[in-house]
Amino acid sequence: MPIQNFNNETFVAFIDISGFKELMKDTENGLAALKRLYQSGYDALLNSDGVEGFFVSDCGILFVRNGNNTEKLKKILSVIKIINCKMLEKNYMLTTSISFGHFHYQNKLEFDGIEKNPIYGNAYVKSFLDNETGIPKIQPGQCRIITKDLPEEIDLDDIAFNLLKRKNNGNHLYYYWNLNQENQISNFEKQYNDTYKSKYSGMLQALKNEE
Repeated sequence: MPIQNFNNETFVAFIDISGFKELMKDTENGLAALKRLYQSGYDALLNSDGVEGFFVSDCGILFVRNGNNTEKLKKILSVIKIINCKMLEKNYMLTTSISFGHFHYQNKLEFDGIEKNPIYGNAYVKSFLDNETGIPKIQPGQCRIITKDLPEEIDLDDIAFNLLKRKNNGNHLYYYWNLNQENQISNFEKQYNDTYKSKYSGMLQALKNEE
């Protein structure tokens, strides 16, 4: 069923497959990653309440059609968790940027060989740019919310948002979709950061021709 026109303020998420260019060096693996993303997205959206979206190449754009702003945030986080978990089962990681603002989708006429479905609005632009060029650079597996323009009525102390945390007083709230409890975040962050230190040490050893 085609997506109906939308023109309102809402949460918009931009999802991207981490390391897709590298995956495409092996065409079979790259296509498998795309197939998994599309199927995961389809399954998650099919069973969601008011979250809609579409997928192009290695990325997806999701938005929430109905509910108050607190409900919208809960809905989109739930869908993002499902998609990420399904991708992780096949060892694929995503990056996800979420923002709040105006979003416009218009389902236009189709002709042979062309389909026109313009999307625009500051929420889409913010999510896309954060995923591509945001500071700090978003890392594989991370999902984060841009705090600029976040609706004031959203109570981040709500138990439903206990896996949302700000890091280093930055401009993002990070969503720990892979965890079940808030007290797991600290240990996860340590393990995740240690992997980057190990990668850096490995690069040094290679440059120095060390065994």
